[in-house]
Amino acid sequence: MLSAPVLRKLKSGRNLLAFSHGVDSTALFYLLDEAGVKFDLAIVDYNVRAQSKDEVASARDLAAKFNKQIYVKSVQLGESNFEHEARAARYGFFAEICREQGYENLILAHQFDDRFEWFLMQLGRGAGLSELLGMQEFESREDYMIARPLLSVRKCELERFLRERNLKYFTDKTNLTDRFKRGFIRAKFSEPFLDEYFSGVKKSFEFLTTDALNLTPEISNPAPKIYLVKRGTNELRGIDQACKRLGLVLSSAQRNECARCLENGANCVLGGKVAVGAGANFILVTPYVKPVMDKKFKEACRRLAIPPINRGFLFAARADLALFEGLF
Repeated sequence: MLSAPVLRKLKSGRNLLAFSHGVDSTALFYLLDEAGVKFDLAIVDYNVRAQSKDEVASARDLAAKFNKQIYVKSVQLGESNFEHEARAARYGFFAEICREQGYENLILAHQFDDRFEWFLMQLGRGAGLSELLGMQEFESREDYMIARPLLSVRKCELERFLRERNLKYFTDKTNLTDRFKRGFIRAKFSEPFLDEYFSGVKKSFEFLTTDALNLTPEISNPAPKIYLVKRGTNELRGIDQACKRLGLVLSSAQRNECARCLENGANCVLGGKVAVGAGANFILVTPYVKPVMDKKFKEACRRLAIPPINRGFLFAARADLALFEGLF
């Protein structure tokens, strides 16, 4: 049931499982354990359901039973943009743990239904192939790798796995309503469609993934938190990937803003965090900082035509400017 390439990767590294005690992450917990993969747990309590306290308590018991470390975070979020804020909170928490505790892989329990829901949501927004495919088995981040071992498995298979073994899990009833956009897509479109056409949709994703490899942008990482994206038809996808590795998942509005800037040969700052500098041959993507720079450094950057928007980070990071010789 688990992806063989992902399992091989997980067996050779330190792993953190993003846990909620729902169907997907609970099934993945037991599947990983049966496969001999070592991992610890991280769970977020959003404090919007009384049941969440029971989920956290049960997760602690499960971790103790299997001799695993567990990290718990409690957050209070606003209601106006809850899905977005919840996602930012949990990924920020997971990234912090990976960075501070030295976990190499963050294991996510996304399954095939999630992947198809994402596809439909992006299709409705207007997206290219890379954005439509979205979830991949492996994704690089600045300090860790994301791994998704269940992308070829339907949610109903995971439910059957748990029920056949009489294993405890929780059901978040908010996921069964159309209150949030993803719930609406799931109930009205993705689940009925997959129930009828799963084998064909799965094959289509295999073809699309192969096609996407031919559209992979040229991106390099010559030094920590420094990314160079080759100018060309796939440059926006390269910027999107670099931003993800720097901890910023771009919204549609941010992608559009970036595209407009690049079209006009302008630099931009995305989310107040990432600097995108437009050169003739390459695009430089770094964190955005504004330190006071000395004149000698400024002059060296000017001679190399390094985009001004990136110079603050390069100065603060004491980057070797020889890396950019002849690039811009």
